Amino acid sequence: MPSTAPTESRPSAPACTPRRRSKVDSIRPTYGFDDVSLAPGTQTVEPSEVDLGVELAGLTLGIPILAAAMDAVVDVRFAGELARLGGLAVLNLEGLQTRYGDADSVLERIARAPAEEVQRLLAEAYREPVREDLIARRIAELHLAGSAAAVAATPAAARQLGPFCAEHGADLFLVQSQVSSARHLASGYHPLELQEFTRFMPIPVAVGNTTSFEAAWDLMGQGAAAVFVGVGPGAACTTREVLGIGVPQVTAISDVAGARDAFFEATGRYVPVVADGGMRRGGELAKSVAAGADALMLGSPLARASEAPGRGTNWGMATPSPT
Repeated sequence: MPSTAPTESRPSAPACTPRRRSKVDSIRPTYGFDDVSLAPGTQTVEPSEVDLGVELAGLTLGIPILAAAMDAVVDVRFAGELARLGGLAVLNLEGLQTRYGDADSVLERIARAPAEEVQRLLAEAYREPVREDLIARRIAELHLAGSAAAVAATPAAARQLGPFCAEHGADLFLVQSQVSSARHLASGYHPLELQEFTRFMPIPVAVGNTTSFEAAWDLMGQGAAAVFVGVGPGAACTTREVLGIGVPQVTAISDVAGARDAFFEATGRYVPVVADGGMRRGGELAKSVAAGADALMLGSPLARASEAPGRGTNWGMATPSPT
């Protein structure tokens, strides 16, 4: 008979040994716009009697619509047009409008360029430095156009640009990055201390973007006047593809709205929640409000408007970043 090799002995876990908790145990169902629908209630309301106004960081808006701080979406003219409709446009302080006195000519070249040339033109355009004289001019022009001066910058630029903008008449300063938290770890430089920044800024400071109850609560506790929700849902955003980070937007809005309500109960301070990104149709705006958003920030849908400076083109907020 053929001989058989001895079977290797492997230790087995005792029957009483509990299974060690794994990372996937904390996974829960999450929902995007395509996963949910709104169920009709027991009452209906006459549309003409619905009040769409909202209070946002000291500003009163006739409609809960904000235009994203993207170069293809917002310039002074667009901000004035949206203000007349009751909304608010946010100007990108690190974009083309603050690098060029005549940004229209740069935008025209980008819009007319063949697809294979666009990336090179964008890289060249953003090599020009941001100019403080243009920032001051744009803030004044926003007011002349009939709009509040809402401006946005990354955390790295906020420490310098925030006080300058406040001094020159800005009404709202948005500190915005792809993923925001109250505690940023860095060994090579001193990161922005949000609590200190919001305390010394004489104008409201909004912060974004985030997706969780815990992060939103921390941002509110450090003085954020509004919290923006959304990591990667926008049409021009590649965060989910590049970094693998993001939460489906309905769940993200609901979680952050929960933090807002809990924070209000604990402190008496109401911090509005702004849904940012992923909304392309009216139904998605309605779902965002139903999930708990106070206001809605739009990018790509507004970039298609004839009044938008990008002439129908659009690109993401991280384009100027060297990374």
